Amino acid sequence: MRAIRAMVDLALHHMGPQFETMYAKVGRPSIPPEKLLRALLLQVLYTVRSERMLMEQLDYNLLFRWFVRLNLDDPVWDATVFTKNRERLLAAEVARTFFAEVLSQARIRGLLSTEHFTVDGTLIEAWASHKSFKRKDGGGERPPDDPGNPTIDFHGEQRSNATHQSTTDPEARLARKGPGKEAKLSYAGHVLMENRNDIAVNGQVTPADGRAEPQAAIAMVEQIPGQQRVTLGPTKAITAKSLCRSCVITG
Repeated sequence: MRAIRAMVDLALHHMGPQFETMYAKVGRPSIPPEKLLRALLLQVLYTVRSERMLMEQLDYNLLFRWFVRLNLDDPVWDATVFTKNRERLLAAEVARTFFAEVLSQARIRGLLSTEHFTVDGTLIEAWASHKSFKRKDGGGERPPDDPGNPTIDFHGEQRSNATHQSTTDPEARLARKGPGKEAKLSYAGHVLMENRNDIAVNGQVTPADGRAEPQAAIAMVEQIPGQQRVTLGPTKAITAKSLCRSCVITG
């Protein structure tokens, strides 16, 4: 954590001018963006499930307070205020800039090559329940026995992305990780790894439509700087044939 905090300090120092343009000089003081990013990084590293649980950890966990740079007597932020400020940072592409600053440090240390990469994908479960996955035409639905939490029987019902859609998250798609696995409303996550030092250099989230992996792989490889030859090691889900099709689709 000491090594990670040193890299975070340097990255946030370079992002100072960007933070200055995002916040007004008048009004009530908001959550400092530097501390908010540090807290979000802790949430990812320690798999904290929600902002509310993260605020609880910040209230009593001395390691978390040290990393975020909160004093022992500093009050912890309200979870709702933290969430709204997080959405503002993400809308301003601050997370992408932070990621680029960390990559820049790895590049300066000679830890990044521009030749050998691996691409992999996974499913990211959406915050939408199966009960929200309803027919697009609205047909065949019974009146709910409980409007707040209705009882729904899916047995014998054919449900697919072509005929159904989530009412709470319309972009989520019904997908499964493999044969025999349960289908869940999900998104497809993709990551491009530099092979020599196992560093993630790019990532994307796309709809889980079954064709996203090869298309995302080509799109991320095209963003690698330079004109040198690049070798790509795909997973079993990405075949050479599917990559060639994606090359045609993306031009």
